[in-house]
Amino acid sequence: MGKGFDLNLGKFSLPVTYLEAGAVIFLLFLLILTMAQVRRHYVSWSLKGGVFGIFFGFLLALILEGFLLIGGKTVLTEALGWENAPKPIQVALDSGRSKLIQVLGIEDQIPTSVAKENVTVQGAIQTLQSLNPADVKKVKSLLCQ
Repeated sequence: MGKGFDLNLGKFSLPVTYLEAGAVIFLLFLLILTMAQVRRHYVSWSLKGGVFGIFFGFLLALILEGFLLIGGKTVLTEALGWENAPKPIQVALDSGRSKLIQVLGIEDQIPTSVAKENVTVQGAIQTLQSLNPADVKKVKSLLCQ
């Protein structure tokens, strides 16, 4: 078969020819080269849709933030769990919400900071007095039934 040597692995001793040792080294080189090519192609495949994914992820985040903003909330206030955000943030939310509603063309809107206020009896009476007579008549008919 050819000249060889003894490969000692701990207690084991294997007689190996130079041709077999060369074949093992060459095959290990091919294995490493193949693994590098597979890794390169895997990274290339995963990044091909990256720009597409980033674009749609950004678009989806804008859409979700828009829906939350119309509802008077943002991801920040929801993540922090704020029931009543500080006044500057409420003002920013209301102005952003009104700007978004103008862009979308919605005509009826209630600022969330006003909608969340606790109504007192005096506030309800003031609101009732600010209504037009037809609406006051409807409220009286609802309350008196």
